[in-house]
Parts: sequence; C-alpha cells; structure tokens
Amino acid sequence: TDLNGCSNTDAVDVTVNALPSVGAGADEEVCDGETVTLNGSGAVSYSWTGGVTDGVSFTPTVGATTYTVTGTDANGCENSDDVIVTANALPAIDAGADLSACEGDDVTLSASGGDTYVWDGGITDGVAFTPSVGTTTYTVIGTDVNGCENTDDVDVTVNALPAIEAGAEVEVCDGETVILNGSGGDSYVWDGGVTDGVEFTPTLGTTTYTVTGTDLNGCTNTDAVDVIVNELPTVDAGADMTACEGEELTLSGSGTADTYTWDGGVSDGVPFAPTGTTTYTVTGEITATGC
Repeated sequence: TDLNGCSNTDAVDVTVNALPSVGAGADEEVCDGETVTLNGSGAVSYSWTGGVTDGVSFTPTVGATTYTVTGTDANGCENSDDVIVTANALPAIDAGADLSACEGDDVTLSASGGDTYVWDGGITDGVAFTPSVGTTTYTVIGTDVNGCENTDDVDVTVNALPAIEAGAEVEVCDGETVILNGSGGDSYVWDGGVTDGVEFTPTLGTTTYTVTGTDLNGCTNTDAVDVIVNELPTVDAGADMTACEGEELTLSGSGTADTYTWDGGVSDGVPFAPTGTTTYTVTGEITATGC
C-alpha cells in the first residue's frame, strides 16, 4: 500500500533445505603407531576437528579421542557427526634376562607382558630347547588382548665344553706311586679317591680313572686314563752257602723274572771265590714291564 492508499501484491518463494545427513563413520580402535583415515559422508565437503583432513591418514595419540566432522552440502547447509578413535598402547613385552649355558644344556625362554608370544628361531615360549654353541639373539613378538604387538630380544650364550685331558696312559710296577693331573679346565675332580696332583699308590691291575674338569664358565667335561700296575717278579737268591777259603761258589737267582743282576761284582751263574761272610743281593727283572 502506498501513500495514496493504493495497493498491489507480489509473492516470494522461501525454500528451506533439509540439513545433510552427515556421517563420521564407525568408531575405530588401533594400536599405537598405526595410522587412521577418517572419511565423512552425506555432504559435499568436510571439515574435521583435531587437525584431521578428510581422507588423509594420520597417527592418533594413545587413548580415546573424539573427532567431529562438519559436512556442507551443495546448498551450503551444514551438519556434523562424531567418531571415537581409540589408540591402544603397545604391550611392554619382556623377553627375559640374557642367559649363559653350557654346550648340551637345555634352555627355556619365557616372555611376559602380553597375552600370546611367538619366538623366532623355531623357539616355543616356555618349552625347553638345546641351543647351539655361540651367542644367539632370539626375538619374541608379544600380542596383548587388544591385538597390539611389541617385540623384545634376549641373548643366549652357549659356551663350548672344555677340552679336558686326563693325560697319557700310565704304567708302573706294584708299589710305585702315581700322580694324575687333569688339564684343559680350571678345577678337576677325579673318581676312585684320587686327588688332582697328589700322588697315590694304585692297586695291581688296570684301573681306569675318570676326571671331571670345570672351566671358568662353569662348564664341565670328562676324560679318562688307564693306570696299569704290573706285578713284581718273585725272586729267590737261593739258600745261604758256606765254602772254604779259595773255594768257588756259583749264585743263581730264580723265580718269575727274566734276568737277574747281583751286587758285589757277582754275575748270575758264574763261579767266584768269596771272602769272609758277605750278603749278596740279587735283583730280578721282568723284561716286558721293567718290574
């Protein structure tokens, strides 16, 4: 209506557009260090909180974080939605302390800090195995109830056994003493009541003595030596004799010996002229053994 009281009409259309049905996607759960890509839906363009760019991967921090996306459609209308991203911390896997063993010993590796464990090198967690000589690093992958993994290492050092030597075979005569000395280790223990480096009188016959040697790593090994004790010959110088001055006598040893040797310049089986009263001693020897 104007100042003259005259009126006319016109019309305008008002269009109210529905807000876009914006979706932020399903909640996600990852492990620390893994990347996440968030994608909005239901609009034309999207703006995220928390420094996130739609469709671009990023690494979330540990914990549960809510990200909000604002979507704008072709009409310029906006709507928003939230998504929760949970980043679980990695488990603190512990492979255990470094181990030292001797060649042939069994070793058991048991990890902690996770729910399940997978070892390299064909090792099974908690099951004994025999490692080879040298230092080997074994790695375990531990997985927790969230499916997150972490690793740890342990060194297993296997020391070679010492090369223990009991010495060369010993052959003596009955009544003689013997000293046995082990070598190749740091300390030695003998069987048969023998003490390393201490003389003893072995019994008649052949006896095998075994020594156990231990090195500085605590590893042990053994070796054996035969001690042969030969019997003494039986020797008889004969009955005492009486002769007249100038008369010759013959001394002959007998028994199990092979040869007989007299003192006082006497030869076995050879006549001689003794003087006064003299004691003559004969020594019989078994040639093969020297007893």
